[in-house]
Formats: sequence, C-alpha cells, structure tokens
Amino acid sequence: DIRFYEHNGVDRRAMLRVLVRTLMLGQDAGGGSTLTQQLAKNLFPRETGGWAALVAAKLREIITARRLERLYDKEEILELYLNTVSFGEETFGVGTAAQRFFSKRAGDLELHEAALLAGLLKAPGYYHPLRYPERARQRRDLVIHQMARYGMITEEEARRQMEIPLSLNYYRAGMNSGLATYF
Repeated sequence: DIRFYEHNGVDRRAMLRVLVRTLMLGQDAGGGSTLTQQLAKNLFPRETGGWAALVAAKLREIITARRLERLYDKEEILELYLNTVSFGEETFGVGTAAQRFFSKRAGDLELHEAALLAGLLKAPGYYHPLRYPERARQRRDLVIHQMARYGMITEEEARRQMEIPLSLNYYRAGMNSGLATYF
C-alpha cells in the first residue's frame, strides 16, 4: 500500500485499476485493498457467498476502513494491522512471526528480515521460507527493490540487503510451551 500515508482508508486509484482490469479486461487484478481495508477484513471476516456477498463485504470493508481512519492515526492503524495479519501456520501478528522465523522480537529485526516477513504476507504458504527458500528470497528481494524504488532506502542499501543470504532461526512454540502463548 504505497499510498498508505496519503489516502483516507480507500485508494481510489488502486480500486479503479482493479475495476478496469477485472471488469473490462477480464484479468485478475488483485491488490486494490488498502492496509486499512485489510485490517477491517481481519477484524470482521467475510462470510462465504456469491458475488452479492462479496460486493457487500467489500462495501462493509470500505465503510469500516473510513471509520478506522477517523478514529486512529496512521501509526495506530499500521500497528493494529501488523498485530492481526496472518503469516501462516496459525501465526498472527508480526511479533509472533518474528519469534517463529527469527527467534527475535519484531523491533530487533534487521531490514532484510522485516522485508521477508512483509513479502510473506502476499501468500504465506507459497512464500514459506522453510519450505520454499528460493521463492521467499525472491519475494524478500522484490520488497527491498520496491523500498529503493520508492525512496525508502538507497539503491546501494538495497543491493547490500539483497546480497544477504536467507537465514532463519525457526522455532515453532507449542500451545503448552510458555505462559499464555495463545495471547
């Protein structure tokens, strides 16, 4: 969501792109939802159904996203999103994902590690770094490349980060190892 800090919960440009590609060109455009809309979907999951249910769910997400944007600032929305999103394997929230894949706190992640987790969100099963390390590395590198493209890091920093090999310190804690791990 490159325009996250610019929109009010709904990215009209992205929605228009998805509508044109889907309805007029018959392509799977994907990616029209903002982080705020995805947060709304995480907080209030969709019910199954046909096209009508999907349209109703999208409208509900748009309305909820606009309300969330009025109630919370961007940093709070980002924090809420990062604490509700699934990283696969019943791993919800960036803190749990950082522990699972790197055995460290989210705040201690290096840029290439955070990029791996960000890339994992697109399709956690498909980009699972333990099962598909090459896919995960390519996705991580795409995230890093996009960061450089949009001026978040320099090209030189991106190159350095992409040279770092994929390295995990994977630990899957069970429900009974630790105090109230389900929280």
